Amino acid sequence: MKNPGRWAAWIFVPALLLSVAASAQEDRKKAPEDARLYIISPANDATVKSPFTVRFGLSGMGIAPSGVAREKTGHHHLLIDTDAREIDMSRPLPSSDKIRHFGDGQSEVKLELPPGKHTLLLVLADENHVPFDPPLLSEKITITVR
Repeated sequence: MKNPGRWAAWIFVPALLLSVAASAQEDRKKAPEDARLYIISPANDATVKSPFTVRFGLSGMGIAPSGVAREKTGHHHLLIDTDAREIDMSRPLPSSDKIRHFGDGQSEVKLELPPGKHTLLLVLADENHVPFDPPLLSEKITITVR
């Protein structure tokens, strides 16, 4: 066998990844029972002109940037045209055009979306982008971009 370490890596690395994933699921944080996440603006059923500003609201908790572990804090993620049931809430949220991360602690964003109907939903996650258990979600709103 030329390189026995290579075979060990094939066994060790996947086992390590599974262990980290299982740990993230077991270590999900609880949000305070009175915590509430909401979209301040635009209002549900609003018609907006692109670009427009989305303002995030949070009560019962604070905001901390990603990577900073503070009790009773998290940071925002905005789901655009995405249903929360499509996302594995036991794992770190992926980043995409439909799942926007605000890991610097931002509480608003200027969005540019194509004309038509769109949905917006906020998710609060911990310092590792893992949603709380149970997930802390805003009400999903629908907007029309003209």
